[in-house]
Amino acid sequence: MNKTSIDRLRDYLAQLPQQSQMLLLREYERAIERGEDVKVAHFVLDQLRGVMRGHEDAVRPRVEDPTRLVFRSLEPFLVDGVQAVRPGQIRRPSLLPVWQWLERDAADAVRDFDAAVAEASDNAAAIERAVKKFQQAAAGTIANALSGGGGRAARIGPTHAVEDLPAIGAALKAREQLDAFAGKLPGVLRSFGEAQVASINSALNVPTLTTPQVLPFALSLVMQRLAAPWQIIRLAVKIAASDDEIRVAATPYGVAVTMALADLHNVAANLRVDIRRGRLDSAPELLKIAHDGVRGLRTELDMRNDSTWGRQMAAIRVEISATLQSEIESVPGRVRRLLRQRPDKEIAPTAAIDPSEVEEVVALINFVAVCRTYASELAINEVTLRTYSDLQQYVEKSTEALVQSLRAGDARVRNYRQMQARTAIRFCHVLFGQEYAALMTRAAEQAMVVVEKPKKAG
Repeated sequence: MNKTSIDRLRDYLAQLPQQSQMLLLREYERAIERGEDVKVAHFVLDQLRGVMRGHEDAVRPRVEDPTRLVFRSLEPFLVDGVQAVRPGQIRRPSLLPVWQWLERDAADAVRDFDAAVAEASDNAAAIERAVKKFQQAAAGTIANALSGGGGRAARIGPTHAVEDLPAIGAALKAREQLDAFAGKLPGVLRSFGEAQVASINSALNVPTLTTPQVLPFALSLVMQRLAAPWQIIRLAVKIAASDDEIRVAATPYGVAVTMALADLHNVAANLRVDIRRGRLDSAPELLKIAHDGVRGLRTELDMRNDSTWGRQMAAIRVEISATLQSEIESVPGRVRRLLRQRPDKEIAPTAAIDPSEVEEVVALINFVAVCRTYASELAINEVTLRTYSDLQQYVEKSTEALVQSLRAGDARVRNYRQMQARTAIRFCHVLFGQEYAALMTRAAEQAMVVVEKPKKAG
């Protein structure tokens, strides 16, 4: 926003009644908690607090906001949006409905908590004690609601919030054990070898952490530290003392495989979205994650093709293959459209090649090259090798023909031919390397010298 727009926003906010300002303040803070329009919300909050300097609540961020205090320990497990989540995750938009439900069904505990926070003022230790006490009370209220047939839980409202309620209750109840476990984890686990697996297994040897409700959250904490999150399955293989999927699934740690497969599915979905939107810069990283994950799970776990995990793995490979194949097969057509030598009469004097389109095609050729690296595990080996070979043959022949066309032809279209030649050489750089591209550049320059050489007087 420019200065004039900011001034107008400040004037508008200043004209609001104090009650409306406080209400707006709270709504934007809740928007941040839900993960909605965070950048805009922070900006408006800064302006709003600027016009409310006379009010103590607006001088600093409202760190005493009860929802923020109570649910802060869930932050490592929160995901934005209301889409399906894997074990060990909670939807961020579920927190507000759950809090509003607690305000109704645990009203006394909420009032006691608010009073304790207000009395503690800036005493961080006292506030933390109040938070932990209320989290246990909230977990108890959630457990009672879930054991009562679901009637009370259904009052929360949104389906995603009802679905997340058991996970929220479990994570709040085990908050201290999860915090202690997180404190024992290294910052980054670059190579999850035998020693690290044994160390993590030892740290997980706490009855509270290995319950079916809490274990996914503990495993999520480990996955966040892993350089390759799929390696979480090594814990399950270690516990089962076997790579056979039946024995692994029979242990509580079998959920680690479900979590790894869910993360791979999300990678495939993100790859599909990025490719459809033309965001190819992120494709190499996502391709590597997908390739390493697929190869790792297929190598370290003996999955049967007809099992649940086997079918999930097959579906992931099919999704990735379909996404990549359609994009790969479109590249030769884009290249031919730019390099095709049309007859001179079909080329307008003002014809030009859009540099942005050239860069898009360069990105696509690079994309095919990256796919070639990961083709075997992602079931795109044949189409990738065939497309890359076709591109090399077509670009090589077209470049030579375009360079030759610079030596003759109608002067009216020579500028367009030059643009085509430069485009072809740009593609050569990607497909054949700098040395070959430099060779063709010199050939094009020599061709132009021949064209521009003045004729001798007769």
